[in-house]
Amino acid sequence: MHTIGILLLILVTTTLVSHLFTRFGLPSVVGQLLVGILIGPAVLGWIHPNGDISLFAEIGVIILMFSAGLESDMAQLKKYLRPSLLVAVLGVIFPVAMVYGFSLLYHINQMESLFIGVIFAATSVSISVAVLNEMKALRSKAGATILGAAVVDDILAVVVLSIMTSLMGGQAGHGGGSDTSFLLRSIEQVLFFVAIYVIVRFCAPAIAKVGVKLYVPMSETIVALSLALGMALVADLVGLSAVVGAFFAGIAISQTDVKKIVIRSIDPIGYAVFIPVFFVSIGLSISFDGFMNQIWFIITLTLLAILTKLVGSGLGARLSHYTLKDSYVVGAGMVSRGEMALIIAQIGFAAKLIGAEYYSAVITVIILTTVLAPFLLKHAFSLKSDSEQLDKLPE
Repeated sequence: MHTIGILLLILVTTTLVSHLFTRFGLPSVVGQLLVGILIGPAVLGWIHPNGDISLFAEIGVIILMFSAGLESDMAQLKKYLRPSLLVAVLGVIFPVAMVYGFSLLYHINQMESLFIGVIFAATSVSISVAVLNEMKALRSKAGATILGAAVVDDILAVVVLSIMTSLMGGQAGHGGGSDTSFLLRSIEQVLFFVAIYVIVRFCAPAIAKVGVKLYVPMSETIVALSLALGMALVADLVGLSAVVGAFFAGIAISQTDVKKIVIRSIDPIGYAVFIPVFFVSIGLSISFDGFMNQIWFIITLTLLAILTKLVGSGLGARLSHYTLKDSYVVGAGMVSRGEMALIIAQIGFAAKLIGAEYYSAVITVIILTTVLAPFLLKHAFSLKSDSEQLDKLPE
């Protein structure tokens, strides 16, 4: 199908399904994911993953995480730094340990079992962000903790992946597996986060002023989006997820006077085209080939993937003296694996850390956790009273 026709089909179907889901009180992102499964190879086969869809999806997740950064507040993130660290660390330890042990029971070798655990240690907060946005809870205490924990979680998962690919001597995306290469990449990542501090603290206000002075329509948004794309690119080049760079670019712009202008402009760009394509692209990844042969492995691993994040991250929030309800919200917000787990799985597959026999089953579980996560998060919020849901900092 022609690219324009594909885009037309995606936008029409996601708009109609999102309307129906929203009307019945369901997260619209779930509808968009199901659209991808329905029109993709798994069911109707009208659309197959291709370079154009991947490009739109990549831009979509970058814009989504940039918007999340824009909506964040540095004072709020600093306030919840300790719980975010606890949530992230326990949310990594539980899945790695439990999934590793479960995989060994299926007679999967130790390295492959450990890698499967690392895959499910990752958190893709993009879907949780969309649900939190929908429920006007992105600036809540739980929302801030989820965002902060997801960033730490992402970094931890990528570091473990880097160590594993280096030990295996594989070629994983951005470089070789030598000790020198691993050391160089680690230095690059440290320098990247130093650069983030400099950009947020000193460069962003100057960059914003450039946008204000340009005699170009939407100049503030163009400059801000350029910063987001630039930081996403650099994050990707040093072996981190591009969404980390986009998120911190959003935080940098949120500290400037153009924040509200950029928010008003960037959301229509993202939600009109790119973000729906991103969610559909996740659904396109699923395939039911050989599904029945590994059905119990898939079901058990799905339950384990959900429970380990829910319990591990929720325990981190509880140890930080959050209420049981807020701990449940935080745990539910960390369940989604989405594009971050898919990226790690694909890199590991290329580095031969996981074989083809279990790769498709793992991809299916990633999709299932991603589809189920919004329902879990919505249920967690349904247990909170209206007053409890409005625990936000003032604008």
